[in-house]
Amino acid sequence: MEVKCDFQNKKVSIIGLGLIGGSLARALRERLGITDITAVNRSADSIAQAMNDGIISRGFTEINEHVFESDIIFICTPVKRTMEYISTLACKVKPHCIVTDVGSTKAEIVNFVNELQHSFIFIGGHPMAGTEKTGYSSSYSHLFENAYYILSPCKSSSDEALNTMINIIKGIGGLPVVIDADEHDRITAGISHVPHIIASTLVNMVMRSDSPDGKMQMLAAGGFRDITRIASSSPEMWENIVISNKHQIKRILDTYVELINKFSDRITAEDSGWIFKAFESAKIFRDSLSIYKKGPISLTHEIAVDVIDKPGIIGKIATLLGENGINIKNINVSNSREFEQGCLRITLPDSESVDAAFELLTAGGYKVCKIS
Repeated sequence: MEVKCDFQNKKVSIIGLGLIGGSLARALRERLGITDITAVNRSADSIAQAMNDGIISRGFTEINEHVFESDIIFICTPVKRTMEYISTLACKVKPHCIVTDVGSTKAEIVNFVNELQHSFIFIGGHPMAGTEKTGYSSSYSHLFENAYYILSPCKSSSDEALNTMINIIKGIGGLPVVIDADEHDRITAGISHVPHIIASTLVNMVMRSDSPDGKMQMLAAGGFRDITRIASSSPEMWENIVISNKHQIKRILDTYVELINKFSDRITAEDSGWIFKAFESAKIFRDSLSIYKKGPISLTHEIAVDVIDKPGIIGKIATLLGENGINIKNINVSNSREFEQGCLRITLPDSESVDAAFELLTAGGYKVCKIS
């Protein structure tokens, strides 16, 4: 998407060069033409890699004058460290500098900024995109494509600064949405934070319930892996998120526990009508969700292909896709697929590739299913 605003001469700093910070650096350079990018990261290895990639102009393990002279500063760290960096930056940045973050909770940070004695321009940010992978090595410039990017202004946010952030987000392919910080935290507690707690709890449940020979772990694939995929995310980040948004999370979690207890009671009562309706209402609502819009839990761009196990079949499919310009990120045979519609799972880079592969393989006589 082409953005009219000129960002090429802006000085940008990114504090925290992980998945989000690294992807921002790539997107800002490749899509907006920003060449003056300073990175600050605790690990010098990520800085060295980003320098070798030609993504950043310079990198440091501590903030310094290069950061203070920035026009825009993205803080891409867990919430606790974000507030520490904000305290340091507040009295040292230039008057017109925009400071923003990328945290999954907004109210605690926005309230913290509003209470600071030093007034500076701050706009809370939350790109609702990511993967279960972490670190700069997992970053890519199109991470934010068609992903909602929440902006939560505070007392010091000017209209001009907000418009600048909106144009930046559009420029890197995102969908900017302005939402009050408290409302943001209530929403993300329901659609992101509590689901992550549930996913992690499911994994711990299987680990605790498994037999000594690990049969559950061996057979856990397909649907179980899909719904627990986010449990592989950074424990440090999620500990920060849960504590930062504890009040909203507790309210939603209490509702979930109430529903689980009710489900358990209906099972005991063998109330088949209630159980059917519970599954039915969930299916109807789940089927109404778009498979093309990114949310806080990243999409899996996958297809399942029903094939006969014979020599060369995987190579044949891979060749067919490759010759038609479709890049395969991963391909594997699903060994536990009680609820799946194909034994060969192919991971692709985006929804366009999914559509193209689906049409190509279907036309070739294969039975294909999009995994949403």
